Amino acid sequence: MHGILQVCCPDQRGLVAKISQFVHQWGGNIVHADHHLDEGLFLSRLEWELTGFELSPAATRAEFAPLAQTIHAQWFYHTRDERPKVAVFVGKQSHCLWDLLWRYRAGELPGEITLIISNHWECAPIAEQFHIPFYCIKIEDKFQAEMEQLTLIKAYNIELIILAKYMQILSQDFIDQCPPVINIHHSFLPAFPGANPYQRAHQRGVKIIGATAHYVTPELDAGPIIEQDVVRVSHRDTVADLVRQGRDVERRVLAQAVRWHLERRVLVYHNKTVVFT
Repeated sequence: MHGILQVCCPDQRGLVAKISQFVHQWGGNIVHADHHLDEGLFLSRLEWELTGFELSPAATRAEFAPLAQTIHAQWFYHTRDERPKVAVFVGKQSHCLWDLLWRYRAGELPGEITLIISNHWECAPIAEQFHIPFYCIKIEDKFQAEMEQLTLIKAYNIELIILAKYMQILSQDFIDQCPPVINIHHSFLPAFPGANPYQRAHQRGVKIIGATAHYVTPELDAGPIIEQDVVRVSHRDTVADLVRQGRDVERRVLAQAVRWHLERRVLVYHNKTVVFT
């Protein structure tokens, strides 16, 4: 079992030594350390063996807090055996949902998909096949629908929401009250934000199409980007060809972003991310 510490603070001398010394003094053996400097910020991820480490998770947080305060850090501490509870929001398209569930069943995602929410019934049989609770909440009154969704998120103690082709815009109030949300957008952002990007890409005669996984913010498709990928296309490809090829990219990109988040490899700052891989 390993402990994982993520730190973001203003850059200053001796930070690596101070944080490493904290781990060392309590008997931890560091197995991975990665650091990054950007815009005057020091960003770091340390991972260490807990065999022989003298502190429980609660005690680790209590003991590290004074040091974090002296260096003005935002920080998070977790252990590798934690499995965050995940909710998947989905619309009518099921390709990303299928991919996430197969990876989850195969043990590739270090979390627990405990809830599926949709505004359509099409994916209910998939949830039933994987024995995961499914709730269909129609968007007739957006405020009421989001209140129902938030009630479920709190009841299931959800720590991450995945928008797996959930084709609805979340309100500011909803985002403010829920845990982190990862969305998959069927375009290589910032190109072609919003709806129908494959059609618009075809009209522009693009030579590559892609997908972007990002954290959700109130501004449409403008949140911090976690992962992106592309595939080459040609003038011979129809819109249907772009959609088919794009869905393959969407599955890969979303799964990778979710895995990195659950492995505590992503730090967000200034509306962008550093991903320690």
